[in-house]
This record gives sequence, C-alpha cells and structure tokens, in this order.
Amino acid sequence: VAVGCALALTLLIAKWSCALGLGEALGAFAGAGTSTAALQAALTDFGNAPATGYSVAYPLGVAVPILILGLYNAIRKPAIAQASAAALQIAEIDVDEFSVLNTTLGEAGSRLPAGISIAAIRRGHRNLVADDAMRIEPGDVLLLTGIDPELLHDAATRFGRAHPGRMLRDRSDLDYERFFISNPALIGRSIASLALPSELNARILHLRRSDADLPITAQRMLEAGDRIGVLAPRASFPALRQLFGDSVRSTGEVSYIGIGVGVTLGLGFGAIHWPLPLLGQFSLGFAGLLLMALLLGWRRRTGPLYWAMPISANLVLRNFGLTLFLAVVGLSSGATFAATIAQDGLLYVLLGSPIVATLVVVTMTIALGVFRLPFDSVAGIVAGVTGNPAILGFANRIAPTDRPDIGYAMIFPSMTVLKILLVQLAGVWGN
Repeated sequence: VAVGCALALTLLIAKWSCALGLGEALGAFAGAGTSTAALQAALTDFGNAPATGYSVAYPLGVAVPILILGLYNAIRKPAIAQASAAALQIAEIDVDEFSVLNTTLGEAGSRLPAGISIAAIRRGHRNLVADDAMRIEPGDVLLLTGIDPELLHDAATRFGRAHPGRMLRDRSDLDYERFFISNPALIGRSIASLALPSELNARILHLRRSDADLPITAQRMLEAGDRIGVLAPRASFPALRQLFGDSVRSTGEVSYIGIGVGVTLGLGFGAIHWPLPLLGQFSLGFAGLLLMALLLGWRRRTGPLYWAMPISANLVLRNFGLTLFLAVVGLSSGATFAATIAQDGLLYVLLGSPIVATLVVVTMTIALGVFRLPFDSVAGIVAGVTGNPAILGFANRIAPTDRPDIGYAMIFPSMTVLKILLVQLAGVWGN
C-alpha cells in the first residue's frame, strides 16, 4: 500500500509539473525508495533521464526515514521488549512415579513436550547415555534437558522428585563438551542425518548459534561456526573433535565458489524477460540476484556447494560492504547532487521528500495503527520498504533486538520486485 501510494504521488506530480517528465519522476521514485534495480528498469524505458532524479532523491531516501524513525522514537519513546537469551536447562529426577516405571525411555520421551528430552540415566551408581530401548526401573535418576524452564519443570514432575547433583557431580562415566562445526561434510546437513557412531556412546544435547541456544530438532540444519553440545565419555572426545572439525577458523571462512556460482545464476535469472499479458515484457534485473540468494539460502547446500556463510563472517562483510557502499554513493553522487540543486533549485528535493515520506508514514501508520506491531519490528519493516541497509543500521541502534533484521529480511525482497514491476508498468502507461 505504501509503495503504491508513493508511486501514485509520483505520477500525479509528473502529470501536473511542467518542468518534470515521467522519466525524471520515476527516477526520483527509484531514488526515494533507494532501489537501484528500479532505476535500471526506468533507464531501460527512458534512457538517461531518470538518473538525475535518482541521484538527488537517493540521499533523501536514506535521510528522511532515519529522521522520521528518530523523531518517533524520541517523542513517543515506545517500549521495546528485550528477549532473554535462552540457555540450556537441566533437571535431575529421581523416578518414583508408578505410571512410568517399566516403560522404555523412548515411550516416556514421546510423551514429553517439544524441546524437552531425556539425555541420560543413572543406574547402579553409573551414568549412561539414554537409549530408547532402556526400561525405567525403580531407583533410576533421569537427566532431562530443554531450553524452556517452565516446560522442563512440568515435564520433570511426570517422573518424580527433583534430586539435583547426583549425576552432575559424577563425571567419571559421562562428561559434557562443546565442539565447533567446521567439517565441510557436515555443513548444511540436518541433525537427523548426523548419525553419531554407536561406539562413541554420545548424545547431542543442544546447539548454540551466535549468541542463542537452539532447541534440537530433526530438521535443524548445521552451519559453519555452530557450537554443538555433546554428552559422552571423555575417551570419545578426540573422535568427536575429529568428526565435527572443532576449528574456530570456520567462523570466518566464506565459500567464494558458492558466491560466484550464486551470482552467475542470479544475473542470468534477472536477465530473463518474462511476458506480461497486454503489457509487454518484465525483467528482474539485479533483483534476480536477491531472489536467487533467497532460494539458495533456503536450500543451504547443493552437493559440494554450501550457500550460506557463518554469522560472524556475514556481519563483518555486511558492515564493511555498507561502509564502502555509503562512501561510493557519497563520492559519486555528491557532485551530481550539487549541480542539480544549483540548476533546478529545490524542485527535485520537493519531489523526492514527499515520496519517501509517504513510503515511511503510510507504512508506520498501517503497521502501528492497524496491525499493532511492536516498534522494533516496524523499524525493520520501514527499512525493508525503503530498501536501504543504512536505515536498518539505524533501526538496530534505536531498537537493539533481532526484530529489525527479521522485518527487513521479510519485506525487502518483495518490495524490490514490486518497485521494479511498478516502474515498468508506469513506463508502459507513459509511453
């Protein structure tokens, strides 16, 4: 809705203005939305005319959303809920419930809530890794693990009384260790496909990625730099270390072959001209890179090629790339911006400012007023609609949660494609 309103305003200004043509106006629309892919579509239909509007409106497309978000945050001071960091929780339970005695660990575990599992059992003064075929006997002590403390407590009461310390104080049979995932053969594979050798007598307890503990599920994909927590005898640690790789260097490694193949596929996909009934043809251009990246990121791995990169490497490249991007934009458009302002006065500024303000205000009105979304999510959505990572960087500073990144990632791809499509449709309509 916001992008449609901004385009409608652009077309009205182009129709009523004697000094601006449709090409210049659509260039300003692409610049206000900081969409180089939309500019490419406009250049195809109108030659070099859109470049002037784009170069002037682009700085406004970055500055105005930051200004509006900053003013709203300063005036309204919206509350931002800080998500507590999840950590692995454990419970040692002395089994005395008659209903679970003589049942197998597999049967008992199948009745537990999602995210709660039986990791080990203590029997006869020895700690043993849980085996689904083992039957629960009187005097057994179970070690339950999970991330949600309330779910873990509720699950523990089904077996008996808490008896902490009996298992954790005895590390002679089993111990706990974390290993970095750096083995290329494991990256991009699901935990369900990770079959630990039975002779290692090991069990995976949890997975830590970046600063968060993730629950173990069969579909969970392993990524380079993950830290996987394993319960096993100390004698199995060397073999497990070799299996997982356990190299911290993996957190900074990037598959340039995967990047090269992905870029080639994305450019080829963007170059395809798709027929639109009654309207001609439509091509994605550089947005093909974005859509191909989404597809490959979802696939994670294809044969020997791993498409994702470690989080730490991602953050470094993203911040470094953003710095270079802003520097190049400033150096390349500064002279054009000054020359255009000197020649046409404030005409382009008066054109670009309401376009980008419409994008931001309409988005915030719908997201906050209609859908009642939290402000940190809205800040990310605004960054995705306007389409600039500098705005996302500002959103992360005023709302330091994960929601701005999620909102940006969810909105940015579809809005990029929509801007390209609308610019091409406007070009067809104008011609």
